Amino acid sequence: MGSGAAPTIVLVHGAFADGSSWNGVIERLEHRGYKVMAPANPLRGLYSDSTYIASVLKSIKGPIVLAGHSYGGAVISTAAAGNPQVKSLVYISALMPDVGESGMSLAARFPSALATATNSVPYQTGDTSGTDLYLKRDKVHPVFAACLPESQANRLAVTQRPAATTAFSEKAKVAAWEDIPSWALVGRQDMTINPEQERFQAKRAHSHTVEIDTCHVSLIAQPDAVADLILQGAAAAGPAPQPAQTGTDGRTQQTTMLGAAAAAVLTTGGGLFLLGRRQHRHRH
Repeated sequence: MGSGAAPTIVLVHGAFADGSSWNGVIERLEHRGYKVMAPANPLRGLYSDSTYIASVLKSIKGPIVLAGHSYGGAVISTAAAGNPQVKSLVYISALMPDVGESGMSLAARFPSALATATNSVPYQTGDTSGTDLYLKRDKVHPVFAACLPESQANRLAVTQRPAATTAFSEKAKVAAWEDIPSWALVGRQDMTINPEQERFQAKRAHSHTVEIDTCHVSLIAQPDAVADLILQGAAAAGPAPQPAQTGTDGRTQQTTMLGAAAAAVLTTGGGLFLLGRRQHRHRH
């Protein structure tokens, strides 16, 4: 157990996404009183992306909980190496490459539907050129976000951020999960990263692991379960902050702190409605 200040939780998104994919999780973590950051992952290559995220971490004082979704898992595994402030790593339906492995080499070992779900598009920025990968529009719902309504998946297709092929081809030079305690969430219906790969990685890293029924975008579809797992990592990293008094995860605390006058309201339909909407926790 850490001591001193409550940890800052840093959330790193994956390919084809942006920081807004964490919105539901951010809301729940902030309602528990945590300071949260969700920096933009450049998606230009494992080496440059992890260097950038490592620089963001250096701007933070105190302990850090670092969580990554999908390709973001590979980024945090490199970015956290050698940073003693990072106390916990949390992998959400994520890549967890070992030294010498890449996203591509792991996908070759554990094939998934992602292999036929992308289009390659050349790009150029100044004197830099390469190849971007986009999800095919008709593949976003079945492969990437099957547990979301089709209309929501279609919006993800429209707003997707491409990842350069180097994000998946560059081999990891370090694996921070070898030295930092980790937590991992496995999505049983994940079509983007093979669930068997997620299980293999988590077992190899000795991660505290939970499995839930969800597709690849578990952070959008199951924000309660994802936030719960991150909170486990946070509990190991330092003391909990003072929870917020309102919002989704503050309802239980709100109820216990009601004064006598407010307590009387709980006998009304409105109070019963409040109690009836307490969050369901996903424990496996």
